[in-house]
Amino acid sequence: MTEDVNIHTHGKAGHISLNRPKALHALTLEMCHAMSRALQEWESDDAVEAVIVDHAEGRGFCAGGDIAFLRNSALNDNGVSGRKFFHDEYQLNHQMFVYPKPIVSFMDGITMGGGVGISQPAKYRVATENTRFAMPETGIGLFPDVGGGWYLARLGGRIGQFLALTGARLDGAECLWAGLATHYLPAAKLPEAKARIAEHPDRIGGILAELSVTPPSARIAGNADRIAKHFASDRFEDILASLEKDGGDWAQKELDALHAKSPQTCKVALRQLAEAKGFTDFADNMRNEYRIASRVIVRPDFAEGVRAVIVDKTGDPKWDPATPEGVTEDLLDSIFAPLPEAEEWRPL
Repeated sequence: MTEDVNIHTHGKAGHISLNRPKALHALTLEMCHAMSRALQEWESDDAVEAVIVDHAEGRGFCAGGDIAFLRNSALNDNGVSGRKFFHDEYQLNHQMFVYPKPIVSFMDGITMGGGVGISQPAKYRVATENTRFAMPETGIGLFPDVGGGWYLARLGGRIGQFLALTGARLDGAECLWAGLATHYLPAAKLPEAKARIAEHPDRIGGILAELSVTPPSARIAGNADRIAKHFASDRFEDILASLEKDGGDWAQKELDALHAKSPQTCKVALRQLAEAKGFTDFADNMRNEYRIASRVIVRPDFAEGVRAVIVDKTGDPKWDPATPEGVTEDLLDSIFAPLPEAEEWRPL
């Protein structure tokens, strides 16, 4: 058992608590394996009727996967260990999505990338005043994975496309408004919520409803019409052109944000979400995302994006291709193409 995740039971609930506070509880391969094992054991244990997923101390729920490890893999082993991480992390994401017992995720802090992957499959998703939710992958040359294609494609109003491209951060109120959270609770009420859920796992919905409060107004709601208008197309060039034509302050701010992102990732994300909308089985979505992940991890933008944002913190990535026009349909087709049968992703 890894010390980076605390796994135990309280009353009638299984409890998974991420415990890497210095790394904002980012997931390692060992953590994914420990979580998968626990979920497998609890599935056949009648004494466990629900599962709580949260984090130990600190301001992160889960800031994603171990990005430095993934970059290291891209630079040193041609992505072999990175692909293994994605493969098994995606198995955990799918395992949670199809889990037969209710899962409650408490997104009480920074919830990004891999944190989205382990919170969104839960039936109950609790946001608080501390929630900061984002899929910031366009800034590091990756893509909104861990099931992001499925969740974002289903938000409506092109909110998902907006989040995937800009990496915008949502607070707890905005998560509730967008449908990414099912309940909004004050952080001070979470210990009571968890204790009561462990005692009465048959009453989760009622307990969370009782402890919920009215959130502040969702800032993103005020921009919903603009988002629906400017992010309407699945062509990245169309979105940029629409924002350019607008000329207003909001459009300019979003345009500036998009010009800083990896053109490859932006085009990948738009195609990924368009395809995800057509999937009826979450496993098909994860198979598609694994194909993408196995290829973008060894393309230039990922190592360069992580260097500029996380390693050197210079914020000056040199993207390759450098322009949206440089990201051709042939390049996208190669990123999305099926893998050899023996290498395709499969659920646990």
